[in-house]
Parts: sequence; C-alpha cells; structure tokens
Amino acid sequence: MSADELQELQEHAEHGHNNPSLAPVSLTMAVLAVLVAVVSLLGHRAHTEEVVLQAKASDQWSYYQAKNIRAHEDDLFSELSAVMNSNDAAGISKFHEKYAQEAERYKHDKEEIQNEARRLESEVATETKRANRYDLAEVFLEIGLVITSITMLSGRRIFWYLGIVFSVLGIAVAVSGALVR
Repeated sequence: MSADELQELQEHAEHGHNNPSLAPVSLTMAVLAVLVAVVSLLGHRAHTEEVVLQAKASDQWSYYQAKNIRAHEDDLFSELSAVMNSNDAAGISKFHEKYAQEAERYKHDKEEIQNEARRLESEVATETKRANRYDLAEVFLEIGLVITSITMLSGRRIFWYLGIVFSVLGIAVAVSGALVR
C-alpha cells in the first residue's frame, strides 16, 4: 500500500470521526487495508517460491541433459571398443565392459533425475496457481476498499455494502489460494 493510499485512508478516518454514523465504514476500510497488505505479501511470497522452484527444475533438467550426454558418450565408447582390433584383447574387453556399465549407470541415474525434475515442475504449477489466486484476491480486496471509500464521499451505504461483497469475494479467493495443493 502506497503512502498516498495511507494518507487517503487517514483523511477518510478523520471524516468518519466527524460523522459517527460513518465509523463502521472507517473500521471496514482499515480492516480491508490490512487484508490487502496481507494478501499482497502472500502473493509476493508465492511468486518468489514459484521462481525458486522453476530455477531448481531448470537445474534438474540441465543435470539430466548432462547425464544423457555422458550416457551417449559411454555408449559410443562401448560400441567403438567392440569393433576395435588390438593385440590386447583382454584390455579392450575390459575397456568395453567399463564403458557399457557406465552407460547403464547413467541411464538409471537419468530416470531418477527426470522424475525429480517433473516433480519440481509440478510444484511450480501448484505455486503458480496459488500466486494467481492471491493476485486475484488482492484485486477484489482493492476494489472492495475503493468502493467502500466511496461511502465516505457520498454518504450512501450502498457503496459500503457493495465494498463488503467484493471484499468477501476477495477473502474467499485468498482462502482458496491457501488451500491449493
């Protein structure tokens, strides 16, 4: 919440002080301002977590690619050694066996790495949903706050009720964001 918004809230509170019938509206606005700040913070944290998880998933895919390259190289060495002519047949056989085993080990490692990368991508998708819901909740709460503040200017309670409706919608969306799994 910016300094201008806080100043505006203070002015509305002073206006409500002069007109006691607007005190509930001022209180509602104060509560909404706090809710906007909380949901905004939750949204920022969710977006940060989303970025961190995406970086981890990208790192995992890079690791997978490195293992894939190594497996391919070892397969190539193994196949090459199978067709090589040499006076040291035992040495070539040992060389062939070593690289065949390494290639198999890398293939097995790749599967685990790939599963981890996919798990991280799933977490990124979940965190994206959560962050988007918090952002939407923030929008509804901001709209509720603005509409409620119109009550202070117009003196018409219909704006207060309408602001409360938008705010309840914002709270519901925020709660649904917290429940995303």
